[in-house]
Amino acid sequence: MHILVLGGAGMVGRKFIERLARDGGLGGKPVTRVTAQDVVPASPPPAAPFDFEAVVSDLSVEGAAETLIATRPELIVHLAAIVSGEAEADFDKGYRINLDGTRYLFEAIRRIEGYTPRLVFTSSVAVFGAPFHDKIEDEFFTTPLTSYGTQKAIGELLLCDYSRRGFFDGVGIRLPTICVRPGKPNKAASGFFSNIIREPLNGEEAVLPVSDQVRHWHASPRSAVGFLVHAATMDTTAIGPRRALTMPGYSCTVAEQIETLRKVAGENVVKRIKRVPDPVIDGIVAGWPRNFDPQRALALGFKAESNFEEIIRVHIEDELHGTFVK
Repeated sequence: MHILVLGGAGMVGRKFIERLARDGGLGGKPVTRVTAQDVVPASPPPAAPFDFEAVVSDLSVEGAAETLIATRPELIVHLAAIVSGEAEADFDKGYRINLDGTRYLFEAIRRIEGYTPRLVFTSSVAVFGAPFHDKIEDEFFTTPLTSYGTQKAIGELLLCDYSRRGFFDGVGIRLPTICVRPGKPNKAASGFFSNIIREPLNGEEAVLPVSDQVRHWHASPRSAVGFLVHAATMDTTAIGPRRALTMPGYSCTVAEQIETLRKVAGENVVKRIKRVPDPVIDGIVAGWPRNFDPQRALALGFKAESNFEEIIRVHIEDELHGTFVK
């Protein structure tokens, strides 16, 4: 089985490929080749039992998608995107990468006669916009209030239409905010949700730019990889024409995040969080949904953490080798 991972050098892409290397297969099929595309070189996973190829390219350049799918990979995982804060700050870049790149890929697949791969498209809960219900149900309107959310919502519509026409077998997964992300802070407006946990556990200060009462929807990187694996292997006949699914997660306030960190790691760790209000970030986050009732995804077998303590402990186990700076 040949798998193409677009955005393969990113955090979720890297962890997905590492999962493939550990498992050796996917859905009962051996993985023989993985191609990881990104704008920077992706590193091969340790002891990979398959051929690994890193391709440096820009999916938003015409012709790039055709080159990537020339070998007809059976599974395409589309993670390539610029994040919410950057897409809001640079309108042209956001639409070029998040929308044009996606459409170029879909069109390249459509033009190959008899080629119908499974395509997993990573969307976002940013496709929803206020005013919100207490819990966003599966029938809630997708009316985003950010450019990033709009780009992802358009991608979802294209995914549904191209799947309906039989050009590929698409599954769209609306990711919660992935927390706690390892590594350095990125340009995502949601980055502080991870920063206020990750940096204090590393013995460093973290900036909190919003109110303690901000509520959001979270899942761990481990769960994000699980979503991809399940979307890649599930029986899609049960999805129906609405190919985009809101993934499970856990809703909590920033205050609840901090209190859970205090419970797990202690007061000294929590004291490393510094409150520095940022009205730009606060304005972006104010337009995001806060809680969900993802019944379709749960019924189809997707799973995530049931509390925020689990999310913190996954980070400590997976990224910090079971310890942290007290």
